[in-house]
Amino acid sequence: MRDALPVLAMALALVGCGGATQAPEAARKVLVVQPGAAADMAAEAFAGEVHAHQESALAFRVGGNLSKRFVDAGQPVKQGQVLAELDPGDAQLQASAAQADMARLGGDLERYRKLLAQKLVSQSAFDAQQAAYRAARAQYELARNQSAYTRLRAPRDGVIAARQAEAGQVVAAGQPIFLLAADGGREVAIGLPEARIRDFRTGQSAIVELWSAPGRRLPGHIREIAAAADPQTRTYAARVALDGALAAEVGLGQSARVFVADAAGGGLRLPLAAVQRDDGGATAVWVVDAAGTARQRAVKLGGYGEDSVPVLDGVKAGEWVVAAGGHLLREGEKVAPVDRRNRPVAVGAR
Repeated sequence: MRDALPVLAMALALVGCGGATQAPEAARKVLVVQPGAAADMAAEAFAGEVHAHQESALAFRVGGNLSKRFVDAGQPVKQGQVLAELDPGDAQLQASAAQADMARLGGDLERYRKLLAQKLVSQSAFDAQQAAYRAARAQYELARNQSAYTRLRAPRDGVIAARQAEAGQVVAAGQPIFLLAADGGREVAIGLPEARIRDFRTGQSAIVELWSAPGRRLPGHIREIAAAADPQTRTYAARVALDGALAAEVGLGQSARVFVADAAGGGLRLPLAAVQRDDGGATAVWVVDAAGTARQRAVKLGGYGEDSVPVLDGVKAGEWVVAAGGHLLREGEKVAPVDRRNRPVAVGAR
């Protein structure tokens, strides 16, 4: 019996240890970088300004005295909202006169119809009266439209980017009153040098860095390139569209730098230490998502350089890639991303 007591005590001790709650494992610190560092493409940087993808000069379809202005620059507007009004006096008088003329000819037409039924007027006389009434009705509809044109409405949701007229000013038909920047896409206007224009094409990848947020890079692509160079600057106007959900948050008019990837797609680069091998032996990297979770992703790489490698496919500018410690990670593991100065990186920050 005495021999069984030590065994029983040891068993109870093991049961007690097994029931203890283990402390949660701390998230592993990993060094993260974004592909396409500015230093890798310093020679490809172009200064530009952020614009809306759709910018419309808004004007009245008729001329007159600008009596009221309801919005100013920087103000958001909704589709159909009245932005300004012309003095409607003359247009209303013309519409009233056209309506009265139409009513008079309408009454004459009814009398001619009765006389035609009684064979007191000819068919040609009735047809002429009917044509006169139709012309008067068309004139009234035109005058009514002209009266409606004295109100300038927003064609779509957006922001008033500029105001080019003031109340009390006499404006002509088609003269710009506002510049409307439509909601939606944002892009950067840049100039491409004439001497190297053959190095660029629409659809080419680019990275945009705002002057107000240095180090924060947004993915984009060249959307359009002008067919002819500017005669003064000898540059080709180009628009670089911002990609991704964060593009809508970029403010209009901000200054930015654009880094254009080369024709081979080697503009996006990663440190050699970021490249791993997946279970199948293919090249891969670890990408940290907005929730702070490490996900392995296959990538297509170009020719290896001395300390970096171009990324042809698999990651985008603006994503955070593990540059050190990737060999210790497992799929779905929570990590604590830090930069090269060991400062925490807010991967999911907007």
